[in-house]
Amino acid sequence: MHNNTWKRLPMADCVRDLVATARGDRKASLVILNVRLVNVLSGEIVPEMSIAVQGPRIAYVGKDVSHTIGEGTVVIDAGGKYAAPGLLDGHCHIESTQLTATEFARAVLPLGTTGGFFDAHEISNVLGLPGLRFMLEEARTTPLAAYMQVASCVPSTHPGLETTGAYIGPEEVAEALSWGPDMIGLGEVMNFPGVVYGDDKMIGEIEATLRAGKYADGHFTWSSGDWRLPVYAASGIDGDHECVSAEDVIERVRLGMYAKMRQGSAWHDVAATIKAHTEGGLDTRRMILVTDDRSSESLMNEGHMNFVVRHAIAQGVKPVTAFQMATINTAERFGVARDIGAIAPGLCADIILLDGNLADVNVTMTIAAGQVVAEEGRMTAEWEPYAIPPEAYGTVKLGHPIEERDLVIAAPQTDGTVEVRAIGVVENHVETKETWVNVPVDNSALRVTPESGLCKMAVFERHGQGGGHALGIVAGIGFEEPAAIAMTVAHDSHNVTVIGNDDRLMAQAGNRVAEMQGGVVMLTRTGRTEFPLPVGGLMSDQPFETVASQSEAISQALIQSGCLLNNAFMTLSLLALVVIPELRLSDKGLVRISADGIEIVPLFRS
Repeated sequence: MHNNTWKRLPMADCVRDLVATARGDRKASLVILNVRLVNVLSGEIVPEMSIAVQGPRIAYVGKDVSHTIGEGTVVIDAGGKYAAPGLLDGHCHIESTQLTATEFARAVLPLGTTGGFFDAHEISNVLGLPGLRFMLEEARTTPLAAYMQVASCVPSTHPGLETTGAYIGPEEVAEALSWGPDMIGLGEVMNFPGVVYGDDKMIGEIEATLRAGKYADGHFTWSSGDWRLPVYAASGIDGDHECVSAEDVIERVRLGMYAKMRQGSAWHDVAATIKAHTEGGLDTRRMILVTDDRSSESLMNEGHMNFVVRHAIAQGVKPVTAFQMATINTAERFGVARDIGAIAPGLCADIILLDGNLADVNVTMTIAAGQVVAEEGRMTAEWEPYAIPPEAYGTVKLGHPIEERDLVIAAPQTDGTVEVRAIGVVENHVETKETWVNVPVDNSALRVTPESGLCKMAVFERHGQGGGHALGIVAGIGFEEPAAIAMTVAHDSHNVTVIGNDDRLMAQAGNRVAEMQGGVVMLTRTGRTEFPLPVGGLMSDQPFETVASQSEAISQALIQSGCLLNNAFMTLSLLALVVIPELRLSDKGLVRISADGIEIVPLFRS
């Protein structure tokens, strides 16, 4: 099947055809017989139901739809399989899969994901609104119900803490939200101190969003009991994915916010957060399951939203409730429940068929906008490839080649040991810990070796804005031999980030990433593994299967070097994200995030 434009027509354009089909005067384009309907509206499973579809929308749901079947109707006998609404990801950055929107669609549609709410703030930090525009336009060519959010934090805080490739403010937000109804709102507002204390840029962006009748998403990482969470909610931000405990969920729901529970590749928060429901007894209607994010290899080996729903069920959530948290709750949060999120007359025909036990979330067929697009784990639909604009390439502009001397960390003494502020990695969580470590000094410079268990970290500005860089120390990575990893995936400013315990290897890895115009390079003294990401330095232009294989190769190279962190690359890519506690490194220096705010702090004790 070749279909360049998946017609998700507005309901107003479909009323006459739907009513005529429901009466039987016009025959359905597609009928699904004999399903056990997962009704997320009523919270029940209804046996022996059938569904009639006209074009992209559902015309009739009932025990008998024979009056809608004609000669041209495609009829599928489900044989008693479950029929559920297509799964929705309530918070995802497509770029973090290292896939283009086209290949992301190819990866997730067979897994039962038919739509999502995508914050393209990665490409926006590199290319600004033109990057967001091409992501939106490409997503429109796929079968996905893809809703985009305009990035709120470009840069994530303010230029004094990091250098990014673009700027987005209130005027840019207003422009992007005018591009169509699939521009759904404002992406996660990571500069939460700016909101709380009245920063003109952040308040202006929220105002522009609300004036457009759109939705603002949150990112609040102060503790759940902090008095400033209600202040943040007072701005109109009514959804937040930075929930890592049941208390975080409870406080947000009580304030009228939607609490998003994430199960990404490298951060596993559902088991703790879902206890707000399973132990605390809270109603789940304002709880949403999200990924935020899953790598291409995780999509290949584990799944997408099907994996998250299955995991929630394993934590004690009733299956129908878990499906609600990945369908209708998500649609209601973004005000699109008249289009997606359930199986009911008038809604888009985004339907998945599931075999076996519902708790297994075993998707056997995916229907998107009324067309069968995947069966038995494989895509059956095809569409013409989207032409990525030339300006998305060639975005890595280092000020100069990296030399070993750029990686020397000068010490405040000539020898002995010195106490250093270090970034402590926390496995399976987005936060880090500020820790103090003793590091040997040799000839007035810090000496980091594999035996120390520490690594150096360097962030080099790569957007052609001066080429500055900063250095720090990281604990908890676990390299057991001389090794270095360099990447241009370094949230959110995506400067060239190099981590390692050997200056020569670090310089080589960083320079190779620049030569590749983006990607990941893992170097040891005996081998090199590369993962090219030429689109904005963030995404591959290769097929999903190739990208997943290359991603997995980086993971294996990290493991072989002694780094045993779960999904280590995704964890390492967040060490430059200066809006998540407690300690990060940007091209401007070491950044600490505390209850008092965000500030650059010295590497050594004063």
